[in-house]
Amino acid sequence: MVPRVENLRRIAALVVAATFFVAATAGAVEIEGVAFPDRRQLSGTLLRLIGVGLLRYRVIFRGYVAALYLGEQVTPERALEDVPRRLEIEYFWSIPAKGFAEATIRGITRNVDAETRLRLRSRIDEINALYEDVGPGDRYSLTYVPGNGTELALNGEARGVIEGADFSSALFSIWLGSDPLDPKLRDQLLAER
Repeated sequence: MVPRVENLRRIAALVVAATFFVAATAGAVEIEGVAFPDRRQLSGTLLRLIGVGLLRYRVIFRGYVAALYLGEQVTPERALEDVPRRLEIEYFWSIPAKGFAEATIRGITRNVDAETRLRLRSRIDEINALYEDVGPGDRYSLTYVPGNGTELALNGEARGVIEGADFSSALFSIWLGSDPLDPKLRDQLLAER
């Protein structure tokens, strides 16, 4: 049986539409309706997307989605070493600046010893002073560049940079450390795609 011309036209239109859709979404990963690009360029270093995850609050509420980026040759096992990295977090709920400060102190306390925490105290205070209230759809990013420090940005606007590889490792340990905020989220972020 020979297909009719109009059927061939429909098939061709579907193929063209599918090709356009794939091309339009290539290079991005979407989770819970939020897109994260496959790559990020920073200070001459190309970062690749390692993993994305969803943090749930009280099991049923979506808290935020996050994406972890690492340097091209960096494996997830080395994510807390002195390597280029970026964590992006987009929120589904409003959160006050004070909430971020308290969570930062708790998260670092869970993942570093008392001596390290004391050494980092002034830098923890520095980042806590940079936090702002966020609303649904706002996105914080933490970007560490070796030798430069960790930049906190809100919706693409830099808020400040905190120096030190030790501080950066402690801060990122909130999500990626041995006692993270949410082990399931940590595993999703480190699950190389």
